[in-house]
Amino acid sequence: MKRLIQLTAVVLLMIVVLAFSHDKPRILVFSKTGGFRHSSIPAAKSAIMKLGKENGFDVDTTEDSSRIVRKTLKKYAAVVFLQVTGDVLNTEQQKDFEHYIQAGGGYVGIHGASAAEPDWSWYGELVGARFDSHPAPQEATLNVVDHTHSSSRHLPSIWTRKDEWYNFKAISPKLNVLITIDEKSYTGGKNGNDHPMAWYHSYDGGRAWYTALGHADEAYAEENFLKHLLGGIEYAIGKDQNK
Repeated sequence: MKRLIQLTAVVLLMIVVLAFSHDKPRILVFSKTGGFRHSSIPAAKSAIMKLGKENGFDVDTTEDSSRIVRKTLKKYAAVVFLQVTGDVLNTEQQKDFEHYIQAGGGYVGIHGASAAEPDWSWYGELVGARFDSHPAPQEATLNVVDHTHSSSRHLPSIWTRKDEWYNFKAISPKLNVLITIDEKSYTGGKNGNDHPMAWYHSYDGGRAWYTALGHADEAYAEENFLKHLLGGIEYAIGKDQNK
């Protein structure tokens, strides 16, 4: 009996040790801008930090490009490019971010991130498309074409909302498109019947997810959009095992 009690105590101790030694995933939200700066960045940071607290991942935020280096990036399951625009990384930082993705890291791009690093071809391929132009913010109809992904399975098939709707260039044919926009439902669309708004793909050893949604502060208090964003983060950190 004494030996059984001792064995039980050892097993319980091992369970406790394992439970406390399992670190939560950690993500880095990077929001430096070298071009247009979206006023929604503070609201978006707060929303992502709240998502982390509620869903079991830690969130660090920065606008310091010097943190996009190997010794820092290795701590993160995913890096979120939140409204990053223009040239913000030097050559060394670009190479280290490439290495991070090649080592299995995750990338999330939100809205303006498709306008970041315009002369870095690898980054454009990681995102999956490049920002081209946009009309004024207005209401439009989105078609959710894939309900199997963590970022879209909760969404209605027809989703009507207001945002700033991007037109794209250099769209990769290898994207797994989640949401398209009906160009007949608004004015200013330039990509025709197959106009993507959110997608994911495997790229160069890592995982990439991008949404063109999220221009204004209001998006970051919108339940469907926040679940969309959470699902993209979960995919990037490797929690969506179906993909």
